[in-house]
Amino acid sequence: MYLGIDIGTSAVKAAILHEDGAVIEQSSGALALSRPRELWSEQTPSDWWSATNQAVAGLSIDLRHQVKGIGLSGQMHGATLLDSSDHPLRPAILWNDGRSFAECAELETREPRSREITGNLAMPGFTAPKLLWVRKHEPALWDRIATILLPKDYVRLRMTGERATDLSDASGTLWVDIRNRVWSPEMLAASGLETHHMPRLCEGPEVTGNLRSEIAEAWGMGTVPVVAGAGDNAAGATGVGVIADGDALLSLGTSGVIFVANDGFRPNPAQAVHAFCHCLPERWHQMSVMLNAAVCVDWAAKLTGHADAKSFLARIEQAPSKDSGVIFLPYLGGERTPHNDPRAKGVFFGMTHNTDADSLAQAVLEGVAFAFADGLDALTAAGSKVDSLTVVGGGAQSPLWGKILASTLNRPLIYRKNADVGPAQGAARLAQLAVTGRSPDQLCVPPEIVRVAEPDDRMAEALAAKRPIFKALYQRLKDIVPETKV
Repeated sequence: MYLGIDIGTSAVKAAILHEDGAVIEQSSGALALSRPRELWSEQTPSDWWSATNQAVAGLSIDLRHQVKGIGLSGQMHGATLLDSSDHPLRPAILWNDGRSFAECAELETREPRSREITGNLAMPGFTAPKLLWVRKHEPALWDRIATILLPKDYVRLRMTGERATDLSDASGTLWVDIRNRVWSPEMLAASGLETHHMPRLCEGPEVTGNLRSEIAEAWGMGTVPVVAGAGDNAAGATGVGVIADGDALLSLGTSGVIFVANDGFRPNPAQAVHAFCHCLPERWHQMSVMLNAAVCVDWAAKLTGHADAKSFLARIEQAPSKDSGVIFLPYLGGERTPHNDPRAKGVFFGMTHNTDADSLAQAVLEGVAFAFADGLDALTAAGSKVDSLTVVGGGAQSPLWGKILASTLNRPLIYRKNADVGPAQGAARLAQLAVTGRSPDQLCVPPEIVRVAEPDDRMAEALAAKRPIFKALYQRLKDIVPETKV
């Protein structure tokens, strides 16, 4: 058995993977998100550790006894700042925090070759601009920073005592020379940092240490190896077999991602495409990333009086489909691809006296689909050719949303077994690669297909007519959004 632990934004998920690739059991521990000011998004690192222990404890003790290796995945970009005793100095600043937009321009001024080195546009979600913000606004704290870790790597430190990370997750810091897969001294210097502030840089299947004896005893395991792992999207891709050039997935988590595996480094920073290292050696990937996907459904569920997203989606599935003419801009927390605009706002447009809750709900699903289409266009401009998309993430369970997405993107969506635990499954597979010595092409194969959502011609025609309005709305509204003080 192999254990995968995914440090998400809303929960930590743990999954036990059998050596044949089947997910035997899974468990989770909930996490809370703090938004103390506009554009801010933070979590307390100790909460990740508590939720990890809760998730592991939820797994059968008999299965835990059989674990041979552990892999980690997690939310990317989070700035976890530790002092010389490895204690967090402040709450971690997360991937969907937009306070450092001014520091993005400062970073690219400090290092004019930034986009060439990293292959990416500096965005507030990335880690490096966050550190410039801390240096400017929290100078007393800045002087005490000894180590900077990403969320899953703080959990690794608690598990093993080792400071290490993997290349896929580290790619999202803006401190990595992506082409050469090493820390960039130039980008670190532009942030006022040096390599001694960074954890050891590893490939995803590389062993970074063993489970500490006291943790192994508490978890009912041996002192098993813990591998470097991956950022959540690269881990999810590995879990569903998206590792060969041109393989693609669509992730419907809190955020939304289209991920395309590449056999080389193919940046397109002009359109806010992310070009990162994959979690497997000598492989890379491109991503379009939107900050607001399933989180929009959670928001709309509360807005329309539903207990949760599941009941909201069930209600929409049963409602008669109709074209209300309402269009939703899903930018509740700003946006990345293709706009790179942390100040972008959510909008309902086209409401009339006849607009009801079902109309607004359907508009939310369509608006997220339109944003995904913008991301797919940016990836196509970067040279990616996407024929179909494997769907992962908690939002992947709605047949109606799948039909809307397939019709908007004009691509079939492939739903596979255990798609909702993709990152944890992928992390476990990385551990299996390390323990067995087998190749990724042997182990990282796509799980069984459960169903396929094909584009619907009539729906595609109706959605295609609305999309130009969706695109025009953002362009016309972006300049009237007031500046935000941070």
